[in-house]
Amino acid sequence: MQVSKYLKKWFPVFALPATLAFMLAFVIPFALGLYLSFTKFQTVNDAQWVGVKNYVTAFTENADFLRALWFSVRFAVVSVATVNVIAFALALLLTRALKGTNVFRAVFFLPNLIGGIVAGYIWSLLINGFLGRLFERDITYDSAYGFWGLVAMVNWQMIGYMMIIYIAAIQNVSSDVMEAADIDGAGFWSKLFRVTIPMVAPAITICTFLTMANCLKLFDQNLALTNGAPQNTTEGLALNIVRTFYFIRNHQGVGQAKAVIFFVFVALIAFLQLRATRSREVQA
Repeated sequence: MQVSKYLKKWFPVFALPATLAFMLAFVIPFALGLYLSFTKFQTVNDAQWVGVKNYVTAFTENADFLRALWFSVRFAVVSVATVNVIAFALALLLTRALKGTNVFRAVFFLPNLIGGIVAGYIWSLLINGFLGRLFERDITYDSAYGFWGLVAMVNWQMIGYMMIIYIAAIQNVSSDVMEAADIDGAGFWSKLFRVTIPMVAPAITICTFLTMANCLKLFDQNLALTNGAPQNTTEGLALNIVRTFYFIRNHQGVGQAKAVIFFVFVALIAFLQLRATRSREVQA
């Protein structure tokens, strides 16, 4: 009872700094950005209200925004599937009693520590060297090269991080449950799909959410590896928004409207994904 009164008394004191920081760093800038998406402006002080004109322009002025949206969706779907399947397979392998598993875990995790711009330039050199030697082409020759180059690079960079999460979840599976499955005569695949995967469902939820959000928001790797070439066909949503805001004259409001659409789109996809995967956790 005394602890409850103590917490009620001092809660505002401890919560106030974090609340203020959240308001200043997120809520107020977000509200201002939402307002600016309905205006024509070059600076915040000269904003002129134009209503939904910026949103209409974002969808109708040219096909770049919708093309970037479709590219980001395709890229996210493929990358989420490949990253999580490979990361989970590596986690299964590295939770077995094998020599050198800690070394392999560190090696697979290391690419996650490399910045996106650096990773993009590294893979640009590798892919261009490979394509140039075999086909006398580079990654900007065809959009398919850029798409699969981005998929390969993101897999290389993100698999290790997701693998660590899956390893922690697999190691947390009760040995009693696995022993009971062995006694019942369950084989490897039966234990995998009926025991292991249901038991690590929360980790699957976390990893798919993180992978999906990072892939949809991809910017620095996209900029460094393809820069949208050829002809903006490998341009993701984030890169398209930055180009609209900074490089098209008098389109700051349109760029801000695209950013709001982007936020709503990512938030909606994230909500649907979390709801779908969490429902499977409950069933498990």
